[in-house]
Amino acid sequence: MKNISFILILSLIVGCSDQSTISITKFEGSPEFSNSILSLSQTAEDKNSKNNFSFNVENYELGLQTEGAIENSLANSAQGQHIHMIVNNGPYSAHYTSDFSKELQQGNNLILFFLSRSFHESIKNPNAFSLIQVSSGAQEYEPYDLESEFLFYSRPKGVYEGNDTKKLLLDFYLVNTEISAGGNKVRATINDSEFMIDEWAPYYIEGLSTGEVTIKLELLNSNGKLIDSPFNPVVRLVTLK
Repeated sequence: MKNISFILILSLIVGCSDQSTISITKFEGSPEFSNSILSLSQTAEDKNSKNNFSFNVENYELGLQTEGAIENSLANSAQGQHIHMIVNNGPYSAHYTSDFSKELQQGNNLILFFLSRSFHESIKNPNAFSLIQVSSGAQEYEPYDLESEFLFYSRPKGVYEGNDTKKLLLDFYLVNTEISAGGNKVRATINDSEFMIDEWAPYYIEGLSTGEVTIKLELLNSNGKLIDSPFNPVVRLVTLK
């Protein structure tokens, strides 16, 4: 009986040691593009219920590979630098030209656009994004307050395979708010691991096992309470193979 108990305890110890530890680390070294500008010049709905968007992009080249894309070991777009479009804090769509169309769901849509490096890290300067709302459909809808504090989820997204599973980019976008050690914070819960983030920066996620990964982001006030803001919190599932 003692031998059985010893084997059981040993099995539990070995099993626990096999479990990976999830960690996040600030990702540094990307070109800053501090002078890059994204400005919406036109939006219109066509006869096919698609919305056409036209942008002016300055000091930033869409379609170009970002310096350091190979060295940082992150999943990278072969099509280069682009614009992320996030509708109602859902998964983004990537657009590689300054003019594009997108079909929107019925209702009032809160849309964030921002410039993105080829490996999907956002450009975090005050001129590199545009936040708008677009109503689709005949009836009137309650508008969003665009002066609210917003947290938008960007990465990780979708399915990762092979070497791309080793380091995932955790990236989010803040509008009308800041985070700091003594102020607002972002709480990231990755599976069962919780992290408090007080610096707006990109992060590496490491130590994930293959399978489904749940990521939850929450914008909290200085007292640790959830800020009353549209689409806060946000939860996303990604898959590692």
